Amino acid sequence: MNTITHPESPPASARQRFRSALISTAGHCKIACGFCFRADRAHGFLDIPTYTRALSRLKETGVEAICLTGGEPAHHPELRQLVRLAHQFGIPVSVVTSARAPEDVDRLADIARLLANVTVSADSIGAMELGRTTRSVASAIATLEQVPAGERVLHVTYWNLTASECQDIYEQIDKSGIQIQISPVALDSTARQRAGYTFYDYLARQREDADLLGRFFQLSERFQEYLTALRAMQLYPEGRPSCASAALYVSASGEIRRCPYSKSGVSVRAARAEISRFLHAESDDRTTPECAAICRAADIP
Repeated sequence: MNTITHPESPPASARQRFRSALISTAGHCKIACGFCFRADRAHGFLDIPTYTRALSRLKETGVEAICLTGGEPAHHPELRQLVRLAHQFGIPVSVVTSARAPEDVDRLADIARLLANVTVSADSIGAMELGRTTRSVASAIATLEQVPAGERVLHVTYWNLTASECQDIYEQIDKSGIQIQISPVALDSTARQRAGYTFYDYLARQREDADLLGRFFQLSERFQEYLTALRAMQLYPEGRPSCASAALYVSASGEIRRCPYSKSGVSVRAARAEISRFLHAESDDRTTPECAAICRAADIP
């Protein structure tokens, strides 16, 4: 049976405060998924001077790995340079992508040997209908087969699953030898209302989908803990835990944040002392269903 696992994080007392960083290569994306988790939405790409400065400051902070995200990393006109610069700083690079277009896949394939990990996002049939996407599992696997990075992961955002679809996903993964990660669709109250779900219908659907997945995949303890925590966050929003992520976020404009959704940040152009004060100060950020899903995807092994 295929096991759905996720990179394990050591206890907070035994790890560096910030081990990795998620870097946005652009504030915009042509794919425009209906339930996109992007925290920043603006035109323009991350420029090389800002990125280089970010790498320098992240390295000084103790960051050991970065993950390039979007918008869509494959759209960045200097993607190869982004990867090469990270290597010059001795930092391994991963990429999270929705690339399907031949030119985007070719761009990723060209740098595959330089990537520690490539994660390709896909959606279940129900999630595609809900988010108005075309990111099927089959097309994601086709992308992964053309991008032979050090580690290849299929990340499936799921919603309203059926037994036949789970069986199909299982068989495709079993043949490919690719790792699989999964996340339920996270809908806020506005999105739930738009989709026609009451709050408790939404929770019931999440539970039914998880039960169905458990019939075909061996769900890791960490994933089950995540589902339990997600349900608690949704039922008791006032009790959401403080952010304790070991991953930083760098926006395409060059702002370092503890979380993509944080209201506070510091520019990579700021003095070292200012950046240090920001990173060591107490944070008021609380974990939300949206940022919890991103942290799981961004937790680089």
